[in-house]
Amino acid sequence: MSSAPGRLGVGVVGAGRVGAVLGSALRAAGHAVVGASGISADSRERIATLLPGVEHLEVPQVVERAELVLLTVPDDALPDLVRGLATLGAWQPGQIVVHTAGALGTDVLAPARAAGAIPLALHPAMTFTGTSLDLGRLVGCTFAVTAAGPVLPIGQALVVEVGGEPVVVAEEMRPLYHAALAHGANHLVVLVAQAAQALAAAGVEAPDRVLGPLLSAALDSAVRGSGTAGDGTAVGSSGVSSLTGPVVRGDAGTVAAHLRELAALAGRDGAAADLPGTYRALARAATGRSLTGHRITTQQAERLLDVLAEPRAGGQEDPT
Repeated sequence: MSSAPGRLGVGVVGAGRVGAVLGSALRAAGHAVVGASGISADSRERIATLLPGVEHLEVPQVVERAELVLLTVPDDALPDLVRGLATLGAWQPGQIVVHTAGALGTDVLAPARAAGAIPLALHPAMTFTGTSLDLGRLVGCTFAVTAAGPVLPIGQALVVEVGGEPVVVAEEMRPLYHAALAHGANHLVVLVAQAAQALAAAGVEAPDRVLGPLLSAALDSAVRGSGTAGDGTAVGSSGVSSLTGPVVRGDAGTVAAHLRELAALAGRDGAAADLPGTYRALARAATGRSLTGHRITTQQAERLLDVLAEPRAGGQEDPT
């Protein structure tokens, strides 16, 4: 246990990319890390690197020693872990229990709450490498904080201590919150990979040099234009005020040409088989938002959607 006033003895359960970094950040804020658990060799190495001097322990031992238990295990493993520790009688009254699963609130910690623990759900909206580089990136990082009203300030204070910015997310909104992050970040990675693949197929030797400045400018513009009105809708209703390209110009012929070329690439290279479908789905979404945002007319939208319809049986693209 930590003896310093206001300081906590922190136990890290699951020293993966997130747990070891957050444990290190809490220690830098003055808390004492009293133990950490990790199954893999990588986890043990992270403990040695990011939490030097911290003893590697079994999970029940970590929980027994800690005033603040940081549960940074895979989302699907969390419910069974919490219930299992409750069955062992491991949870302690007044103990703070924090998990970092984005799609889950504090309901998953009900067995710990029943034993008198204080449940908090804190999710950092960033991608972790599991190295010391992440510590600097925590500064200014948004954390979704979910907790009962009386203990909400505890979660907010912990986030501020590691340099983050707390944002309160209601229990029932956690899945939607996490879906938004996954859709934006994970699918962006897929989209960039597909664009780079198509550029390479077009003979561009360094696709990253072409995409870097273009996508950085597009992302900056899109993020700056993604504010919301009081009712939660995107500014400009459609959220495409910064969108450029053939869809917002109503250039159905250009879109059709794109689809023909992408289908041909997919035919030559099986690794690109998903590219036409992705282009089609996102272009349909861009068409709908462009129409809602009054960037194109109804007639232009209809023409675009005709071109973007699923290919006919046999896999042939519409040549129009």
